[in-house]
Amino acid sequence: MKWDEFFVTGEPMIYAAMVSIVVVSLAILIGLTYFKKWGYLWREWLTTVDHKRIGVMYILSALIMLFRGGVDALLMRTQLAAPEMKFLDAQHYNEIFTTHGVIMILFMAMPFVIGLMNVVVPLQIGARDVAFPRLNAVSFWMFFFGAMLFNISFVIGGSPDAGWTAYFPLASLEFSPTVGNNFYSLALQISGIGTLMTGVNFIVTILKMRAPGMRLMRMPMFTWSVLITNVIILFAFPVLTVALALMMFDRIFGSQFFTMANGGMDMLWANLFWVWGHPEVYIVILPAFGIFSDIISTFSKKNLYGYKSMVASMVVISLLSFIVWAHHFYTMGAGVMVNGFFSITTMAIAVPTGVKIFNWLFTLQKGKISFTTPMLYAMAFIPIFTIGGVTGVMLAMASADYQYHNTMFLVAHFHYVLIPGTVFGVLAGMYFWFPKIFGFRLNEKLGKTAFWLIVVGFNTAFLPLFFLGLSGMTRRMYTYSADTGFGPLNMVATIGAFILAIGFVVLCYNFYWSFRYSPRDENGDPWDARTLEWSTPSPVPVYNFAKVPNVKSMDALWEAKVNGVPLYEEGPYEPIHMPNNSGQPFILGVIMFFLGFFLVFSWFIPAIIAGIAVVVMLALRSFERDHGYHISPEEIAATEQKLRGDSV
Repeated sequence: MKWDEFFVTGEPMIYAAMVSIVVVSLAILIGLTYFKKWGYLWREWLTTVDHKRIGVMYILSALIMLFRGGVDALLMRTQLAAPEMKFLDAQHYNEIFTTHGVIMILFMAMPFVIGLMNVVVPLQIGARDVAFPRLNAVSFWMFFFGAMLFNISFVIGGSPDAGWTAYFPLASLEFSPTVGNNFYSLALQISGIGTLMTGVNFIVTILKMRAPGMRLMRMPMFTWSVLITNVIILFAFPVLTVALALMMFDRIFGSQFFTMANGGMDMLWANLFWVWGHPEVYIVILPAFGIFSDIISTFSKKNLYGYKSMVASMVVISLLSFIVWAHHFYTMGAGVMVNGFFSITTMAIAVPTGVKIFNWLFTLQKGKISFTTPMLYAMAFIPIFTIGGVTGVMLAMASADYQYHNTMFLVAHFHYVLIPGTVFGVLAGMYFWFPKIFGFRLNEKLGKTAFWLIVVGFNTAFLPLFFLGLSGMTRRMYTYSADTGFGPLNMVATIGAFILAIGFVVLCYNFYWSFRYSPRDENGDPWDARTLEWSTPSPVPVYNFAKVPNVKSMDALWEAKVNGVPLYEEGPYEPIHMPNNSGQPFILGVIMFFLGFFLVFSWFIPAIIAGIAVVVMLALRSFERDHGYHISPEEIAATEQKLRGDSV
């Protein structure tokens, strides 16, 4: 490979990105060295197996990816702000909308959701950690280095350019001869394997590690949503892994799975991708439904209305999510019977979602509502998500979809579902559970300022796209002429995108302000909470629970506060066993990064060496005898006294 093919050249913005990467990297390295933090970083974070710290790293990675994907969005909106703009050329625009979709869904929404899972689920079910702490660390580093492999493509080798769905034959070597789609297939495989391991880990954790007395129908709604989500992961992600492996064989080893000739079938890719892709939508939305359920109940000061129907509706959604995938390609000639079947199932999945909407509204009815920042996101979610759902039913009609498909109407619908349904959910959860991680709240005034900027910016950016789509503006269009009449609404949408970006800046500033100035309240619960995770001090110690709670009802903590029902067994503290930290998950992630990188460029000898190193790492792990360490009753008592600020 020639040097100019290895490094992407020719674009001033890419040169600026290279310079910024170098400058930021040097600043981080110099800062860590100057403040002598390398040892701390290795001991406390890079080698941690504590589910709470792993959750924090997931969330931090997601926020960084939100910035990267947001910059891509601003570049696209700038290009479309006016007719015949020359800000981006066609190839660069293709690369940007491809990476924007992949990053926002797989490297922002997924890790944000999984990060909140890691922080909250063990606390809600009364567990000291997840079932497999070291596997949890492996899952994170597989995701992280998969994301890094994907992100370096825009300066080394070139970004994928066949859309975030990577449809064949467009994603084949014939039409995409650069290595961009090699990055796509390998980076998503690496991170997807990490997600699959997360699914196994949390299913086992929830089914086998609940506190005494916590039956399934006593679990908090967020934990229920996580259990159902991880069951979907277990069935959906192997399909993506197989599809990406076949894609890798087609592009690197010359096989013919998705070609137009020699027995290949390009539509096979579309079917495999969407068999995973539509359940993926519910993988990132169902946990947000659980978050909203806990938040609405907490800040309405009421029990969640229709607990059993909420659980049942999520189970029905999970089942139906696997039989709607063909609505993504109604226009590709499947036939009347096939389109009719998938049209009916797509409309049917709106019914259990509607059940949840009404349950939230009935929970709010006659509640003593506190308009905190998390509650504002939950309240905004209901009407905005309903718009996304109603337009989804419009798209579900196969005959009408011939008009809507591939237009900006579809883009608007997609964002009206995922941004209020997922982004609002994870931001609300981050504000809600932030005190459990760090022991203090984020600033409420800044939080509400960011909320209003995000909500106003979002609607200003995406509502015009419905009308642009109905006027005939197709998606993936990188420029248009003045006589189309698309200019004014596109300008409005671009202004909205920049308002949304300002909201994100305020959100990030909130972290800085709160870490520096927010009061540390060590006494009492940060929110008037009704869920079990609040039975722990804030911040939560490494062992989570000094004594594992004994759950006697669905609202055990509330009854303990109001009616004096004991939540813990009487008696002294017992020693607690905790797993040791380990550097192996991090090292394994680094090796997988290089394995993927070598395969991207078909450097087979170093790839084989990296593959052997992976096998060696796994073999060495099988010979280890990690007995962990014990925390003595005296240490537990001292920690509890310090955290709670009272005598033990």
